[in-house]
Amino acid sequence: MSLAEVAAVVGGEAVRDDGVMVTGPAFIDSRETVPGGLFVAIAGEHADGHAYAEGAVEGGAAAVLGTRDTGVPTVIVADPVAALGLLARHVLDALPDVTVLALTGSQGKTGTKDYLAQVLTAVGPTVATAGNFNNEIGVPLTVLRATPETSYLVVEMGARGIGHIGYLCEIAPPHVAAVINVGTAHLGEFGSRAAIAQAKGEIVEALSAAGTAVLNADDDLTVVMGERTSARVLTFGSVGEVTWRGLEFDELERPTFEIGYADRWRPVRLGQAGQHQVSNAAAAAAMALAVGVGVDVIAHALTGSVPASRWRMELHERPDGLVVVNDAYNANPASMTAAIQTVARIGTARQGRSVAVLGAMLELGAESSEAHTDVGRVAARAGLDVVVTVGSEAEAIAAGARDVPGWSGEAIVTASRDEALLWVMENVSAPDVVLVKASRGAALEHVADALIAHRPEGDSR
Repeated sequence: MSLAEVAAVVGGEAVRDDGVMVTGPAFIDSRETVPGGLFVAIAGEHADGHAYAEGAVEGGAAAVLGTRDTGVPTVIVADPVAALGLLARHVLDALPDVTVLALTGSQGKTGTKDYLAQVLTAVGPTVATAGNFNNEIGVPLTVLRATPETSYLVVEMGARGIGHIGYLCEIAPPHVAAVINVGTAHLGEFGSRAAIAQAKGEIVEALSAAGTAVLNADDDLTVVMGERTSARVLTFGSVGEVTWRGLEFDELERPTFEIGYADRWRPVRLGQAGQHQVSNAAAAAAMALAVGVGVDVIAHALTGSVPASRWRMELHERPDGLVVVNDAYNANPASMTAAIQTVARIGTARQGRSVAVLGAMLELGAESSEAHTDVGRVAARAGLDVVVTVGSEAEAIAAGARDVPGWSGEAIVTASRDEALLWVMENVSAPDVVLVKASRGAALEHVADALIAHRPEGDSR
């Protein structure tokens, strides 16, 4: 698009335009300049993108979308984020052969998105959300990576309040929309699971009668969302239309099972650890089935899938045999429970100790203290040998573990990442397994990375 065309679409003014053509996607990080792309200058809490606009263009970007003249070709608008959404919808409407598959959920949406993207890539050119770019900035950035060659656009959608997903669906109207589950993540922002369900269900309300709603049959607040759409409903889960049987696990808790739909069953072996991966894979399978992908192709692609997003149940085995599970990207009560139970089973299978380094779960509001205490109880009942908490808010996890009668494990309270790392490096060895998990704000990936890189004294491998 010419800069003048961009300005017309978003209702802005093009300045310093000498016939500039935008030939690449939009981006927001000037350190990752896209040749020919559009740099979106956003004034954030800690930095103002306008200060980096000139450098982005010098680095190869075609132009800037911002609120003021930046000294380089710029489209000036009142709100760059709103303008970005308008531009994305305009581009998507010009790509009539792209099928949009959108998904949301309290947990598991990124894992499901990654499985689905790898399944669809097996049958056609696919663009999918990078990482968890799932908000009013990330969704249009994803859309603007699509080209006339793109067959499938996989869009992860998150919400911080009522109406957010509805807005995202205006940017990327889905042909297939899935709700993975309704949990307690962001409970502090919504107030109740019912309010979370109201927000998540906006994704199926955006479907036309020709679309497909993919819903979790095992989740009470999700399965009823079929009443909120005129689209076809396809369920997944242990009691869903897309389901599984014969579930088994290896010593690293990687599942093997048969996936089935309409009495057709095919074997699947996942490379990611945890029983919750099975439901994620079934959700991805249901979404792929909704656009006509066959069960054979789905099963083969799931078996060949690899982790596509960092710090989500990443399995690392050190040369000395210690296993580190880096699940440090984010945390809520449900994902904490799934990760803890997975690591406890790995420890039992390897006949080593299971250790969990756990930080705070954020955005839980008034339920925060009790939720952390409950996670501690889960850890003790799962049989973890050691719980190491990081930071004051996570201390309730240790208290919850100690409260469980008969637990023979140990709870270590630390004040910082460095203190937790020091304790773990001095106290674990093969064949132990260590889980590292917390909400994003705790940045516990630094603990996991240091632990993975650490070589015990005398180990020259």
